[in-house]
Amino acid sequence: MFLIVGLGNPEEKYAKTFHNMGFLAAADAAAALGAKFKKKECEASVAEGYSGGEKIVVARPMTYMNASGRAVKQLMAKYKLSERELVVIYDDYDLPKGHVRVRPSGSAGTHNGMRSVIAETGLTGFARVRIGIRPEDPTAPLIDYVLSEVKKEDYDLFAAACKRAAEAALAIARGEEIDLVMTRFNG
Repeated sequence: MFLIVGLGNPEEKYAKTFHNMGFLAAADAAAALGAKFKKKECEASVAEGYSGGEKIVVARPMTYMNASGRAVKQLMAKYKLSERELVVIYDDYDLPKGHVRVRPSGSAGTHNGMRSVIAETGLTGFARVRIGIRPEDPTAPLIDYVLSEVKKEDYDLFAAACKRAAEAALAIARGEEIDLVMTRFNG
């Protein structure tokens, strides 16, 4: 079994913001599995699917970004998962917009949602798939920028990035070696 978590904020007003890239990628992952977000459990909206006979749970925490770790911790306990059975997808201001980067482990960097996941679970050895959102001219304060809506001219770029992020997360969940996933998706 594997858990894919897309970080974001649950209210409709955040749906098209940069900070919801994880939610959008999670929706793409669920769709690829033929699953729908029908269940609410562990402070998250959950979709369940199967690939190669293995169950994959895709979750979007309903706790807001800065408390995402609560839902992740609860889901991991419920399904009795190790950190190697978790992948988290989220936006990353430190990457150029539209870039996807896979890592087998690491720190939270500047991301408050990841800080929450690491603080609540006490884990850092889980895979993460980051979607770059950094603008060419980063002059706006970080919090204002991440909560702003993606511009129409960038929609296709970010839709493609979310789809690639979902594909990377699913490759990891299906047991593909992380180094191969990194080679295929990073760049």
